[in-house]
Amino acid sequence: MSISRRQFLEATALSGAAASSLTGAPAAIPTRVLGRTGQRVTILAFGSGSRYLMYKDDQAVEVLNRALDLGINYVDSAQTYGNGRSEQLVGRVMATRRQQVFLATKITVREAEAAMREVERSLQRLQTDHLDLLHIHSLSGEKDLARIEAPDGLLKLLYKLRDQKVTRFIGVTCHTQAATLKTALERHDFDCTQMALNAALMGSGGEKFTREDSLEAVALQVASRKKLGIIAMKVFAQDRIPGGPPAEQLIRYAMSLPVTAVVIGMPKPEHLEQNVQVALDFQPMPPDEMRRLSDRLSAAHKAALDRYFAHHVDA
Repeated sequence: MSISRRQFLEATALSGAAASSLTGAPAAIPTRVLGRTGQRVTILAFGSGSRYLMYKDDQAVEVLNRALDLGINYVDSAQTYGNGRSEQLVGRVMATRRQQVFLATKITVREAEAAMREVERSLQRLQTDHLDLLHIHSLSGEKDLARIEAPDGLLKLLYKLRDQKVTRFIGVTCHTQAATLKTALERHDFDCTQMALNAALMGSGGEKFTREDSLEAVALQVASRKKLGIIAMKVFAQDRIPGGPPAEQLIRYAMSLPVTAVVIGMPKPEHLEQNVQVALDFQPMPPDEMRRLSDRLSAAHKAALDRYFAHHVDA
C-alpha cells in the first residue's frame, strides 16, 4: 500500500472528526475536494443509471429529493440512461433544487457537431443552463480515443464548452481500458475521471497492484498524480459477485481508495437509507483488510467480470 494512499486516508479521517467537533452539528455525510476543481462533494454520490430507472417516474423524483434531503450533493446521469429518461427525471428535481447539487452528466456521441446537439438536449432535460461536470462517456479503446481526439471530435468541443461556462469541468469515464484511460489522462487537460473500481475487479495489493490490466493500478495512479477529481463507479460490479461480501464492505473498500466520491445506483428507497448510513459511519478500511478482500474476490471472479465489463454499456 503506497504512502500517498495512507496519508490520504489519515487526512480524510482527521478532517471529518475535526468538522464534527467544531460545529457540534448533527452528523453529515463526509465530503472531499474533487481534485483540481476545488469543489467539495459528498463521498456518496447519487447514481441515476439503470438502477435508478427501475423506479416509476414519480417515485424516482421522490427518491432523488430524499437523497438531497439526506445530504447527498453529487448527482450523476447520462444522456444514454433510458434514452434521456434519467436526465428528465433528474431535471424535475433540478427545476427547484439546482443550487444544492453538483450535477454531472455524460455524452456518448464522438463527433463534435452531433455532440453539441446532444448537449443542448441534455441541458433541456436537466432544466439547467449549465453543467458542473460533463464527461466523455465510456472510453472503449485506442480507436475510440482517436475518434475523440480527431479535429472534428468531441474533445475539442468539451474544451470549448468549458471555456464558455456551459460546463464548469470536463472528464472521461472508463470501465475496463486501463492503458487507454491512462493515455487519455496523461495526454489531455481533463478535470475529472470516473472509473470502475471494486474489490473483485481491480486488486489492491502485492503483485496485483502493478498488473497492466488494472484501472486501480494504472489509471488511478495517473489521475491521483495529476490531482484530478476521481469518481468510483461499479463498486458492486453490477451485482455480479456471487456470494460476495455485504454491500457496506464493498462501499467501504471503494471509499478507502484515493477517490473523491463513489457513485451508486440505489433501486430501492431502503438502499438509499442504508448507503447514506454507511457513508455517515465511514472509517477507512485498513490496507491489509483491503488486500485480503481484494485477493479473495479477484481470484474467484476477476476473469468473468473482465469479460462482462468489456461489453457492458450503461443504458
